[in-house]
Amino acid sequence: MTKFKNFYSPNFDQIKRRNSNIKYLIYHYTGMKSEKSALKRLCDARSKVSCHYFIKKSGEILQIVPDRYISWHAGKSCWKKDNMLNKSSIGIEIHNSGHSFNYTKFNNNQIVSIKILSNLLMKQYRIKRHNILGHSDISPDRKKDPGEKFPWQKLNSYKIGIWHSLDSRLLQKLRNRKIIKNQYKIFIKFLKKIGFNFNAQNKNNLKYTVKAFQRHFRPQIINGKIDMECFEIAKNLCKKRLY
Repeated sequence: MTKFKNFYSPNFDQIKRRNSNIKYLIYHYTGMKSEKSALKRLCDARSKVSCHYFIKKSGEILQIVPDRYISWHAGKSCWKKDNMLNKSSIGIEIHNSGHSFNYTKFNNNQIVSIKILSNLLMKQYRIKRHNILGHSDISPDRKKDPGEKFPWQKLNSYKIGIWHSLDSRLLQKLRNRKIIKNQYKIFIKFLKKIGFNFNAQNKNNLKYTVKAFQRHFRPQIINGKIDMECFEIAKNLCKKRLY
């Protein structure tokens, strides 16, 4: 595997895992004003957080924790039948100040580095496209990163992650159109098939999950409300049988 500049963090489990245990890539943003502060936190034993890779604003890639060790990046998390995804994932932090500090788009240098690094890791560990996720996908009640400005659609064009195949003009017409009761139940099934793990009876839990779905697949409006646009996107993703 290509070697990247090392920037050591002590925040990882000491026991090595097998290559076959690695099945997810999880993207994060740092959510801090400066790269220096973000790196300091990720490498501070008192913070108890880390990641495997850090992508700077310049696009430079730093390795923080070796792949075979479990870094502490996902926390309380779930996807499909998997819980506590630290043990089965590689965490990639991309520097971006995030929602609390003037959230901006990820720049071209970062996108190129995300593409290069993700392709290397997908090949090395046979990670499937549908197992490339954001922190908010696996922890929707706690996290917003990497957020609605993350370039999921562009990455999909490089066969990284998944995206729907619907025409944007059609979706625009469906936006904010109400669904009927039967479609509500079907949408819940779609979300679970995609991989979101939540309690549909808990309204707050469901709302957070719908927001996570929107941040990933319908970033124009993040309101936690299920409309026809969301319904058709979820339906299309499930029909593509990428799961």
